[in-house]
Amino acid sequence: MRFWDSSALVPLLVEQRETSPMLELLAQDRAGAFWWGTPTECASALARLRREDVLDADAVATARQRLDDIAAHWMEVLPGDEVRRTTDLLLRRHPLRAADALQLAAALFFFAGVGGIFVTLDARLAEAAEKEGLTPRP
Repeated sequence: MRFWDSSALVPLLVEQRETSPMLELLAQDRAGAFWWGTPTECASALARLRREDVLDADAVATARQRLDDIAAHWMEVLPGDEVRRTTDLLLRRHPLRAADALQLAAALFFFAGVGGIFVTLDARLAEAAEKEGLTPRP
């Protein structure tokens, strides 16, 4: 099972340059996990793409349905004190934005210190994940 960052999920929702490699990763293991805030981050990305006229209303509706399907079948890491404490530590150790630190903290909580695959397209987040013992992909 892999933990998916929002940056890696969006190409599963809408056709982008990164869609093919993300679909290949998904085909290797269809089970996934994500942070509680990931659907909101994905909705934000879709809204931005709509405002920029990259997507029309039908494409956004299709993408939202794909997101709902993913959320219904994958594991979701909910907010909690341990995730919050870990986020605080990560913000002191790495140059991350708050949402990125929350996602990484949720992944660390999910994998419970035994390592795991963290799927992200964000280079800074991938570097921090690797330093924290996770294996970033792609």
